[in-house]
Amino acid sequence: MPKKSDPFLLNRAQEEAILTQVGPVLIVAGAGSGKTMVLTHRISHLIAGGVKPDSILAITFTNKAAEEMKERVFRLTERQTLRPWVGTFHSFCVYVLRHSGHAIGIGKNFSILDEEDSLSVIKEIMKGFLLDPKKFEPKKIRNIISKNKNEMRGADSWETRDSYFGKIFPEVWRKYEERLLEMKALDFDDLLLKTVVLFTKHPDILHEWQERFLYIHIDEYQDTNLVQYHLVKLLAEKYRNICVVGDIDQAIYSWRGADFRNILHFERDWPDAKIITLEENYRSTKLILDAANAVIVKNKARLPKNLYSKKIAGPKITLFEAANEEEEARLISEMSREMIRGGINPRDIAVLYRTNFQSRIIEEKMLGENISYQVIGVKFYLRKEIKDALAYLKAALNREDVLSLKRVVNFPPRGIGKVLLAKILGSAELNLKEGAKKEELFKILDEIKKDLEEEKASEAIKFAIKKSGLEDYFNDGTEEGEIRLSNIRELVTLARRYDIQNPPEGILKLMEDAALMSDQDTMKKEENSIKLMTVHAAKGLEFKVVFVAGLEEGLFPHAASFGGEPRPDDESRLEEERRLFYVALTRAKEKIFLSYAIFRTIFGERRINMPSKFISDIPEDLLERGDEAVIVFE
Repeated sequence: MPKKSDPFLLNRAQEEAILTQVGPVLIVAGAGSGKTMVLTHRISHLIAGGVKPDSILAITFTNKAAEEMKERVFRLTERQTLRPWVGTFHSFCVYVLRHSGHAIGIGKNFSILDEEDSLSVIKEIMKGFLLDPKKFEPKKIRNIISKNKNEMRGADSWETRDSYFGKIFPEVWRKYEERLLEMKALDFDDLLLKTVVLFTKHPDILHEWQERFLYIHIDEYQDTNLVQYHLVKLLAEKYRNICVVGDIDQAIYSWRGADFRNILHFERDWPDAKIITLEENYRSTKLILDAANAVIVKNKARLPKNLYSKKIAGPKITLFEAANEEEEARLISEMSREMIRGGINPRDIAVLYRTNFQSRIIEEKMLGENISYQVIGVKFYLRKEIKDALAYLKAALNREDVLSLKRVVNFPPRGIGKVLLAKILGSAELNLKEGAKKEELFKILDEIKKDLEEEKASEAIKFAIKKSGLEDYFNDGTEEGEIRLSNIRELVTLARRYDIQNPPEGILKLMEDAALMSDQDTMKKEENSIKLMTVHAAKGLEFKVVFVAGLEEGLFPHAASFGGEPRPDDESRLEEERRLFYVALTRAKEKIFLSYAIFRTIFGERRINMPSKFISDIPEDLLERGDEAVIVFE
């Protein structure tokens, strides 16, 4: 239990949440209400009461949240030799499938396709069907497949439509599944779906995992989709020690299949559940919470909750009206510069926006003011040279991973063109010269595989980079080559954190983390810079000062949410946009700046804008206009 040296003592609701340890529990946790502290102390209290640490499972949604929880749990249970299992849904499913997936034909060394890899496979399949990518967007096809998998539907369940696309789509999907099977690969959605299939088809294996994890904790339960819902239910149904934490007011992921009704149905699924609400906020000033409450109360689909804080009222929310996006970006950068000069650390400032394209002009003005900034979402593992290095590891461990094989077969160049590649992949007869080239490539992969299976992760990657020729290829004396070389050397540095695991487990975990990386994982703790990101990427984070840019009708709330012709789900889409704005407001500890532009150029078209309806949701007495702003921090 927290001591008096902790930042705050437990309030009554937190204490109840920690001490209610048997049976189903729903913790409705408002933003900044200390839910991570409650979860970690709940776990440590279970262990102190005699529960075996490794029989406790804690699942959250991002690697960053999982690492933070793991760090806190391990600190509280440092004397224990066994540890609770803490991670994301996807990493848990990888863990299960590597141990038990053989029962449904999934080998231990299966490859994980990231979104870019999945898209490459779909594009290739579309070529085979002579589908025009301009008419039938590959990304849209991938998204439809993903949505259906998250709703636990397969290609055979697709109802054939009268349109050409309606008829051809299930064939594309079936071919996609065939290709994954041939490659011994799973995409993101398969990781979840195949685990549920495994547990459903093999009750004996489900029983093993139920006996392994007797106490289950799920964070951000409002963000679960149908397949995650079933996974949790299967795991928890035997011992019923299920604790979920969530907040409907922060449900912002319906576009990727999340269904906040899962949290509404918790009492139906577990009739004896105890409901505990955490309403005291330890993050934000009273004024910020008053504004956030006034916004979210407009939503109908929610569980009653009213955040409050014992902190001071704090400064008013400053609203800027800009002539255009350039003036808006200038105001943000100039205000940031003044606050930094006044003693605010750049890392304590965040600029949030609805869509990624908004960052460009803000970056330009930050550069003009010589302000250090970091755009969250530029993923290290998606850089070409990193994908190349990882492809060698994947192809070495899984020769059926055709996608990775294609990537490495002639990079660095070794004289293997498309014709020879087709022969290699098709097992056609090769002449002496062709056979020698194939032999040379496969010898490299065999040597890399041997090293991966024997050496610790960082040494194995160092060997792979050298053996593959990537190191010599990038070391060409050019500035671009130097940047790429420094990036693949950084991969070796990153791999050191996996050296504690026995080969090849460390490499498998590194490749898993690379595939499942989220936007927040790109944040560098030590980097003292302003953070620029979408509101979606900011979920779970907090900053002393928050700018929310682009508060215009059609941008935030976004036109795709409810624009165009009226639709039956317009209201629910608008409510999700309002929840997104609520999330933006509740990231701030002390000060919020809101801004909108009267004119904004989007996709080359200059538009005139109305201020967002969300601004008018905030009581007038909580706002001040930009020219009236007086910035004072305690």
